[in-house]
Amino acid sequence: MQKITVLYKHPNDAEKFKSYYKNKHLPLVDKIEGLYKAEITEIQSGPGGQPSDYFLMAELYFKDLAQMQESMGSPEGQTVTDDLSNFATGGVTVLIGNTIENL
Repeated sequence: MQKITVLYKHPNDAEKFKSYYKNKHLPLVDKIEGLYKAEITEIQSGPGGQPSDYFLMAELYFKDLAQMQESMGSPEGQTVTDDLSNFATGGVTVLIGNTIENL
């Protein structure tokens, strides 16, 4: 399974970020054809309760690399990518990888 992980740093206004993310961004994500699953995690802390550099993590799963490329290259995928600048005021880190069943 192919996965895109988006790590959002702390925004300028957390409540504004959450509202926009829930009401505007996630509905755009839901329109991406070929998206197998999406998981959103609000980061509470780092190890040992230390503050984390990250506020939120989104994980988008696709059947394989070809599906991910097709889905994210579609108009809907590009709309989601372009929308980041509308709310991610703290910046984002995007990672792409394969899930591994057994090492």
